[in-house]
Amino acid sequence: MRHNLRSRGPSGRISVALILSYVFDWFIIIAAAGIGAALANITPNKRPFSLINPEISFPFVTQEKISTVNLGLTCLVAPAVIIFIVSILLVPGPTVSKSVPKSLIWRRKIWEWHTGWLGLALSHAAAFLITQGMKNLFGKPRPDLLSRCDPDLSKIAQFRTGGFLADNGEAPTGTPLPVLVNHGICRNTDKHIMDDGFRSYPSGHASFAAAGMIYLSLYLASKLAVSVPYLAPKSYSTDDLHTSAFPSRTERRASERSTIKPHSQHNDNEPTGHDDRIIASRNEAAAPPVYLLAIAIIPWFASIYIASTRYSDFRHHGFDILFGYLIGLVTSIFAFRYYHLPIRQGAGWSWGPRSSDRSFWAGIGVGNYAGSGSPVTEGAVKGSADLENGGMELSERHDTNEATNDVGAAAGRRKDAF
Repeated sequence: MRHNLRSRGPSGRISVALILSYVFDWFIIIAAAGIGAALANITPNKRPFSLINPEISFPFVTQEKISTVNLGLTCLVAPAVIIFIVSILLVPGPTVSKSVPKSLIWRRKIWEWHTGWLGLALSHAAAFLITQGMKNLFGKPRPDLLSRCDPDLSKIAQFRTGGFLADNGEAPTGTPLPVLVNHGICRNTDKHIMDDGFRSYPSGHASFAAAGMIYLSLYLASKLAVSVPYLAPKSYSTDDLHTSAFPSRTERRASERSTIKPHSQHNDNEPTGHDDRIIASRNEAAAPPVYLLAIAIIPWFASIYIASTRYSDFRHHGFDILFGYLIGLVTSIFAFRYYHLPIRQGAGWSWGPRSSDRSFWAGIGVGNYAGSGSPVTEGAVKGSADLENGGMELSERHDTNEATNDVGAAAGRRKDAF
């Protein structure tokens, strides 16, 4: 069996280039978050508004249900702590052999912890940067803008930017003021409160909550093997062998057209015990325990609650919340799949590290960053073999490309040695 220790150098140690490449990943993510923080402190575009618009006439609530500090603790710190605990306690899993060296076990734990945090950081940084940039570009008034503004009604004509007034600069008697005014009409001199009053679209709480909590739900679902039961695609069969609710009846119909194998060739694991080709679909997957589903789905529900508070606190319009949540949803799914295998096929693992010779650049015609690394010593290969025999390494089925934790099924498949 050929072992591919692509991330290791000739001495069996992780290459410096590989370490630096992931350090650079962290640098880019932190820089993106820093740019988002800078955007949150500059003066946004301030869209003109109407003094008679009921959608911006709600009261200014000073005690928010979920403050910015609580948002950070709930959607960033708490997921980071949970990811750390899961990586330390559940990785590498129950199939590992007791003969596997502790150093390899801890290498796997640290790698899963690292990728877990890296994905969480990418999700948050991307959502934060996109949200803050859009807030400043659009400058949409919040539902409580008029309460923040405290407009000077005597200066409507002076700060009018649109609409209609009478020749004397006033509205016709008995009619509302069909005019748009700019922020100069406001008597509130608190720059922070007024700038924030024009950052309604999209919702930062909604995007940040979705980015962190949906990512955590996906991470927990992966580690706990929680997914909707799934049937791998199969070629069409005129006997309808794979969808029958009663395989024994299907078998009787099939036996009229084919020769039944001798009993000595039976597969004892089949419900009918007559024909190896007849496998009931219901035996190919099973629903996970509901309590595991509840654990994985709680963070997602929490994100919905956090987003909903922005509506009841009069901080955002409905569409602002929905669009902000969509931003977080997209970044969380992308960040999870960027560093983790698919939930259904990944057996709970993250992707392995890049190869040392492709740490920063793969080149034209290569296609990916999982290339062959440097040669390794005999001892490093032996240690990797022990790890693989313990069922810790990623495997690929030659027919379905599925990763597995099953020790027996791991034999004869390609492994990743990190």
